[in-house]
Amino acid sequence: MDGEDDAWFDRELAGCSFVDERLNKRLRKLVAQIGSAMGQSIPLGCQDWANTKAAYRFFSNDRVSEADILAGHFQSTRARAVATDGTIFVLHDTTEFSYRREDTEAIGITKSINSGRDKAGRLRSHTVCGILMHSSMAVTSEGLPLGLAAIKFWTRKKFKGPRRSRRRSIQRVFRSRRKRAFDG
Repeated sequence: MDGEDDAWFDRELAGCSFVDERLNKRLRKLVAQIGSAMGQSIPLGCQDWANTKAAYRFFSNDRVSEADILAGHFQSTRARAVATDGTIFVLHDTTEFSYRREDTEAIGITKSINSGRDKAGRLRSHTVCGILMHSSMAVTSEGLPLGLAAIKFWTRKKFKGPRRSRRRSIQRVFRSRRKRAFDG
C-alpha cells in the first residue's frame, strides 16, 4: 500500500472506534486485504489460513456489528455530501444473497419459488435461504458516488409471500373507506 491508500483508509475508518484497539487494527488489515482482492472470497482475500481464521473470528465477535464496521464510512459519506454543491440523489436497492441449506433456520429465508409440478400434477415449491440487504447510496447529479448513506441486513424466519401482504393492504383500504362512509 502506498501513502495515498493509507490516507484513504485513515479517512474512511476514522469514525470506527471499537473499545478494544486490537479490533480497530484487525478491521484496517481486513479492509486492506479484502480491498486488494475485490470480489474474491474471504480465504482468497486473506491468502493464508491464519488471516482467514482471524477474519472469521473478527466477523463472529459479539463486540463487532455491521454498524461498528460501517460507522466510519457513513461519517465519510456524510462529510462528502456536505462538501458537495448541487443536488444529491440517494439510490436504493434490495439485494438477495442466496445460499443452499438443508436447514432453513441456519441462515434465514428470502423467498419461496414454484418448482413445477410433481408426477401427480400438484404444484411443488422450495424455499430459498439467504440474507436480504437494502442499501442506500448517495450520488451527485453527475453520477459521482459519495458512498453508502444507509444499509440494512435481515433474514426472514417465515416467508409470507406477496399475495398475503397485498391482500391485507387491500382489506385495510376497504375497511378505512367503509369507516369513512359510516362516519359521514
